[in-house]
Amino acid sequence: MSCDHSVRNGGIAVWGLRGLGGRGGGLSFDASRVTNHTQSDLTDMAMTPPLETARLLLRPLELADAEQVQPLFSQWEIVRYMKNVVPWPYPPDGAHTYYRDVALPAIERGEEWHWTLRLKASPATLVGAICLKTSENNNRGFWQGLPYQGQGLMTEAAEAVTDYWFDVLRFPVLRVPKAKPNVASRRISEKQGMRIVATEERDYVSGRFLTEIWEITAEEWRLRKR
Repeated sequence: MSCDHSVRNGGIAVWGLRGLGGRGGGLSFDASRVTNHTQSDLTDMAMTPPLETARLLLRPLELADAEQVQPLFSQWEIVRYMKNVVPWPYPPDGAHTYYRDVALPAIERGEEWHWTLRLKASPATLVGAICLKTSENNNRGFWQGLPYQGQGLMTEAAEAVTDYWFDVLRFPVLRVPKAKPNVASRRISEKQGMRIVATEERDYVSGRFLTEIWEITAEEWRLRKR
């Protein structure tokens, strides 16, 4: 799962799952339609703040980040479980185009919040990225460079941005879709106390897989952290 880097047709395909149950309330959760957030509220929250964890600095996305992202992101092992709107082979200007035409405008509209991940021990080096978004049933995404995987870093980043989703942005539910074969991503949701509320078949860069929709509510998140 990731912040999709889809550069076809100049934008991200917003996709969701109808008929979801669970304790999140309603059949389908679309954060952009939450009644306690007006469009003005979301625009006011458009400024993405820096965050940090024990080992990471989460810096707000900048267009200049594309230079480091391009070689790190354009690896089969990273893109294979992303939505099939991500082009493969990944184009040489893919990261720059995605940030310029998709991610940064969405940030300005107050629809998405993007961070690059950097080790505190080496803050100039970008090791991955994570984002939050108000897309229907698709509220968080991330990817991590291959040399930095398997160290628990993305678990730290996911904790930080999920806190931000619930405590600062004040959304009631977080939902994330994951391809079932994407074991590493699924483990992060498991560690966070999320649960599967629905499944369906979806198309990814590497083929068609069962997709699980994972959910946690604000109440559950806060109880877990006590």
